[in-house]
Amino acid sequence: MNIFVLGLNHKTADVDVREKLAFSGPKLEEGLLRIKALPEVREAVILSTCNRVEIYANVKDTTKASESIKNFISEFHGINRDALETSLYIHENISAVKHIFRVASSLDSMVVGEPQILGQLKDAFEFALTKKTTGVLLNKLMKKAISVAKRIRTETKIAENAVSISFAAVELAKKIFTDLATKSFMLLGAGEMAELAARHLMSSGVKEVLVANRTYDRGCELAKEFDGRAVRFEEFIHEMVNTDIVICSTGASKYVLMKEQMQHVMKERKHKPVFIIDISVPRNIDPEINHIDNVYLYDVDDLQGVVDINVLERRKEAEKAEKVIAEEIETFQKWQTSLDSVPTVIALRERADAIKKEELDRLLNKLPSLGEKERKDIEYMATAIINKLIHPPTAALKEDTEDKDILIATIKRLYGLNEKEE
Repeated sequence: MNIFVLGLNHKTADVDVREKLAFSGPKLEEGLLRIKALPEVREAVILSTCNRVEIYANVKDTTKASESIKNFISEFHGINRDALETSLYIHENISAVKHIFRVASSLDSMVVGEPQILGQLKDAFEFALTKKTTGVLLNKLMKKAISVAKRIRTETKIAENAVSISFAAVELAKKIFTDLATKSFMLLGAGEMAELAARHLMSSGVKEVLVANRTYDRGCELAKEFDGRAVRFEEFIHEMVNTDIVICSTGASKYVLMKEQMQHVMKERKHKPVFIIDISVPRNIDPEINHIDNVYLYDVDDLQGVVDINVLERRKEAEKAEKVIAEEIETFQKWQTSLDSVPTVIALRERADAIKKEELDRLLNKLPSLGEKERKDIEYMATAIINKLIHPPTAALKEDTEDKDILIATIKRLYGLNEKEE
């Protein structure tokens, strides 16, 4: 049994290549079933996301499997085989196990610590289960990868500390306001990053949302998406009197909010704290506003500084995660090694039971006058003898030893098992 990974990701292929090789919609089922049907493949799972396309398999021969899977991908997606080669990577056995564990734990992600990949891996595994393309080895491996990822999130802080501008904005808001659910929020403008920050805020509990956009109809559309209320852009300063958090990205060429205007707003608010995030480039909020008491103004550079510090923190946590993975690989390797002896243990038991049956039949046929009790006593004694004789080799086969292959070959020869390998 060989664990095999073939794939590409954001490090090895541009987005246009990744898009061409994606297994989405009906392609996923067709691709998975066809890979599983390849002569060299015993089990298969396909993980296909925007940043990676990977095939996890249990194969008979890694070299032959590599050729057949590459040929399949080339034919299935209509991509030249030579062009494909430059983007692909391959991992085998322990290297493959390590890679899958790192993928599940987001250590191989574009953003280390991001949570989406674990859910995507779970979905890929569950889909393969429904299509019956997995077996003992991949089932164990995928479940182990999921548990490793969960352990890393529990034992490290790899998923903590925001590493995107939009999420960093929300983390700062949480530090200023303990309970976001009681705060009101205004989206000023409709920049993509600002919208993303708005979505993060809503997922953090903010309920009251206002949208002020220069194009009122667009503001209404966004307000509907956020289950909020649209306001005319020229009225946003008046609305700030009752707004605790403002995210600004208007695309204006000059400031849309000046210090004097904000001083008036704060007076009307009775100086209750306000958190303003100016994601615009160039800035749309007068930086002098930051000198007003209880006004907390951050721009893109401020947020980037927070992100850079957090990225360094995640890298430190990633080092801890790598140690966890090393431990878990060893555990998985021991389990996998134990699988090698299972066919021999079964064959040894079957051989012993066959000998017992043969000899019992011969003896009992010679003693037809024996009563039922005597027959059972003899059968019990024969079973006990057989069990005691095969216990030492069976126990030895289950041990994790370096000479396991030699031991298996010796027992096969001694007991005349002559097991045919697939």
